Amino acid sequence: MEETQKTETGAGQPVLNKNTFSWLWEFTKGKRGAYLLSVTLALLGVACMLLAYICLAALIRELVAGGHELGFYVKRGVQIGILWVLRYMFHGFSTYTSHGATFGLIGNARKQILKKLSTMPLGAVQARSSGEYKNIICDRADQVEPTLAHVVPEFTANIIGAIGMFIYMMSIDWRVGLWQLICIPAGFVAFAIMMSSTPKYYPDTIKKTKALNATAVEYIGGIEVIKAFGQSKTSYGKFEKAAKEGADCFINWMQKENFWQNFGMACFPATMLGLLPSGVFYCLNGSLAAADLIVLIILSFGTVAPLVTVFGYMDDISKVGEIISDMADVMDESDMVRPASGSAKPKDHSISLKDVHFTYRDTEVLHGINMEIRDGTVNALVGPSGSGKSTIARLIAALWDVNSGEISIGGINIKNMPLAEYNRQIAYVSQENYLFDLTVMDNIRMGKDGATDEEVMEAAKKCGCHDFIMSLENGYQTVCGGSGGHLSGGERQRISIARAMLKDAPIVILDEATSYTDPESEAVIQSALSRLTAGKTLIVIAHRLSTIADADRIFLINNGNVEASGTQEELLQSSPLYRSMWENHIAARRGEA
Repeated sequence: MEETQKTETGAGQPVLNKNTFSWLWEFTKGKRGAYLLSVTLALLGVACMLLAYICLAALIRELVAGGHELGFYVKRGVQIGILWVLRYMFHGFSTYTSHGATFGLIGNARKQILKKLSTMPLGAVQARSSGEYKNIICDRADQVEPTLAHVVPEFTANIIGAIGMFIYMMSIDWRVGLWQLICIPAGFVAFAIMMSSTPKYYPDTIKKTKALNATAVEYIGGIEVIKAFGQSKTSYGKFEKAAKEGADCFINWMQKENFWQNFGMACFPATMLGLLPSGVFYCLNGSLAAADLIVLIILSFGTVAPLVTVFGYMDDISKVGEIISDMADVMDESDMVRPASGSAKPKDHSISLKDVHFTYRDTEVLHGINMEIRDGTVNALVGPSGSGKSTIARLIAALWDVNSGEISIGGINIKNMPLAEYNRQIAYVSQENYLFDLTVMDNIRMGKDGATDEEVMEAAKKCGCHDFIMSLENGYQTVCGGSGGHLSGGERQRISIARAMLKDAPIVILDEATSYTDPESEAVIQSALSRLTAGKTLIVIAHRLSTIADADRIFLINNGNVEASGTQEELLQSSPLYRSMWENHIAARRGEA
């Protein structure tokens, strides 16, 4: 199969949209020598097996001829024993080597996919559910191990061994050698019919399995909501339906293939149906020696039977192809376009958006955004829900790429800056904060590689987090749980802010960073943020307009456009929408009081 077109990717390097085999070959990088050794060991095992059969044939001929020399039989018996032990030793070492190589292949695949996710636009990553990623990277990746670990040595041993055995039989008597194959065409037809149903049924099993994984992740992740609102029956019913469909699709497929699989498996090993009648006939008419007939009967078990083992892997190989294809679909996604290195340095930390358009899931959400954010100023993005504020923040943070237009930092187009270099310029805190299943200390430390415990604690103190962290069961060594589940939403936000502050980036983006905090905590955080962001370029998204009233510049975003911009006083005078939002905010605060 041919490789398709090139697409520009992250780090400025073109990546080929490869076929499944090409990606499988890519994943074997660093393990190809081990696979080659596995094949070599398997071939040595095959050679030992063939030599053992040759010794056995000599022993049988001597026995039928009436030989009585005990030493000859002992010698041949010892040779056969040694060769058979060596055969299984080589096979064992071959399989051991291929298992190690295959685990390495799976590790390579997982590392490359995870690295790929870090260079893909956020929208492309979010197009798949977390359950689907978990299925591809964890569950289905493991499923290729038994097949790939055994296919390399056993395909080699069984196919080469069967061919070698058949050639040896043909050298004894080509007529009987051919007669033993009389049932093979029927077996091939049966397997062909069986395999013809795979394209129809196998994709459905993949679809239903993915749906089951996604439903299971959704059910477990939303268990708190399910219990709180008494939706156990409805939600479990959805999971139960997905589980039943996941089982039924496999059962239906197996029912369609069961007869033909059994028929084919019965035909392939039936070498005696052709060999015995023909062998006896040739033996009776004197054209075949009795000793040779006995040898041929014994050898026949080593010709077609190994091929049955090979065919037993065909279904598994098909599954491996589908799994690698799913991995390839992720790897073939377009990356964010960035150079591997660059010498241009921003002159400052001002930010410029020029005619920026962005489309999300086939719908344009930003329609020609133009913004100028001066270096070292505090800037706020406000507007109705769904107006595009967070999208602008994510574009500036390089989580997505613009479809058209340009975003510049200090006069340099961000697409001309290496992604790693640009990431050092930005500290981004979203309203959907994520903490890893690590300690509080390690979660904050992720903001700065190699930060000392003292630096982490100092950042936490400046953010007003230290006291509440020390009140936790194990202080800074408290494990946050998956997604920070052991902490409240406000606590997760405060730790995320401390992590961003530890990074000490010159540009800070806070996307509703205090939305889950109580008023008292918010006041502490706002005070800390004002000190920590002094002199930095700050972009704040907030629904509580009072928190950004003193901003140097406020941008009013509405329906994917910048409707107005200016200071608080200017917008209250010039923008009816902003004035209405401000009045509603003040009324809501009075109501809360």
